[in-house]
Amino acid sequence: MSIGGQENAPPFVTAGSTNPQPTEVVRRRRWRRPQPQLNWIEKGLFLILLAGLSVLFLYPFEWLFAAAFKTHGEVFDNAFLPHHWAWNYTGPNLPQPHTQYLFNVAPVGHWLWNSLWISFLGAGLVTISSAFVAFSFAYFRFPLRNVMFAILLATMMLPGEVTMIPVYLLWNHIGKFTMAHSWLPHIGTGTQYPLWVPNMFASAFYVFLLRQFFLGIPRDYFEAARIDGDGYFSMFRRIALPLAKPALIVCFIFEVQAKWFDLQTPLIYLQQAGLSSFTVPLGLKLLVDKYNLAGGSIPEYQLIVAGTLLLVLPMVLLFAFFQKYFIRGIATQGAKG
Repeated sequence: MSIGGQENAPPFVTAGSTNPQPTEVVRRRRWRRPQPQLNWIEKGLFLILLAGLSVLFLYPFEWLFAAAFKTHGEVFDNAFLPHHWAWNYTGPNLPQPHTQYLFNVAPVGHWLWNSLWISFLGAGLVTISSAFVAFSFAYFRFPLRNVMFAILLATMMLPGEVTMIPVYLLWNHIGKFTMAHSWLPHIGTGTQYPLWVPNMFASAFYVFLLRQFFLGIPRDYFEAARIDGDGYFSMFRRIALPLAKPALIVCFIFEVQAKWFDLQTPLIYLQQAGLSSFTVPLGLKLLVDKYNLAGGSIPEYQLIVAGTLLLVLPMVLLFAFFQKYFIRGIATQGAKG
């Protein structure tokens, strides 16, 4: 035996020896994709490109913020900062041609509250209902499961304009039925129920998103829980939901944003309701129709810009607070493919 062979040979252990055999520890190095090395010229060009794109994307929001605090005659001067700062939200309630203020000309507080509770309630309902459906498709094995899931995905190909009239007619008949029976609450057109009740029946896109996440959870977790005596709802609540937290937050943020900026649905169902039932997008449309050049009154564009800032700012803050979960959920879904 060569010297190299003697060095690599296992140690001799006598009979009855209590010394354990040494085990070889294999250290696995985590494979990382090699990163290209950039010289200082390439890095400088890259930073200049990023700075230019950042200015390009941030300038509209900066313009909106600056214009919201400008006076009536300086709204469209394109100045980076207002020459004369003005608070366009509250002030003396005087008729035109005096300066008008946003909270004096419209019930903006009611609009913000309506958009807030409708957006968060609708987002919570559609997230939970979609999670139930997605978990069913991911965990249970039943006949025609793939066919039913394919039909569900096929509904994503239908644009909203196709189902708009049938859904409106359905809500109109529901409203007539509830009005004919005084013991029932009025549910139908002219109310806020069509804005959030459909979210109780899941969304095909969110079902697809959450199903892909649930499929990535090892099935052994659920089998171990079944052995311990957990039911299906207990497994869903204690295992599936906590592990799918990033995906649930992504669905929640997507739906909050969709509900918050939605103009079409309130425009269809809240035309017969009072001003206090409007949401912020519908209320801003009312202000645009009233205070533009064709509205029959003195243009008050500073009110429109100030209201637009109130519409955009909450979504910016929402993304800032949940940015970590949002990016994690998107990255996880992209990795799962």
